[in-house]
Amino acid sequence: MTKSAKDLVAEASRDLETLTGAEAVKLARDPNVVFVDVREGEELQKTGKVLGAVHVPRGFLEFQADPTSPTHKPELGGGKKLVLYCGSGNRSALAAKALKEMGITNVAHVAGGFPALQQAGVPEEEAKR
Repeated sequence: MTKSAKDLVAEASRDLETLTGAEAVKLARDPNVVFVDVREGEELQKTGKVLGAVHVPRGFLEFQADPTSPTHKPELGGGKKLVLYCGSGNRSALAAKALKEMGITNVAHVAGGFPALQQAGVPEEEAKR
């Protein structure tokens, strides 16, 4: 193996805007910002998510970001800043890199993921069980 998952995340992070939980929380009520939760559905059922966040599992991101795809989510277009988060900051870094490669340039991710956002006091939606 020439690159580990850790290597890929580090490589992705070099070219991305990385926000701390506290920096991201300051954007939580900005109408020009969309939080995107790239965790799996089971994770959201256990923990909830950022209030108003769009849920796009990492495995579907490229398809739901693509306006020509039948599963496109319009929230991922329109020129708003996309702030991606996951459970730790690794999947969101890879996801943000993929979006940048697709031409979506106004994108950032949260180091430390959802726990960092919670610690910083982000408004949350409760888990749906």
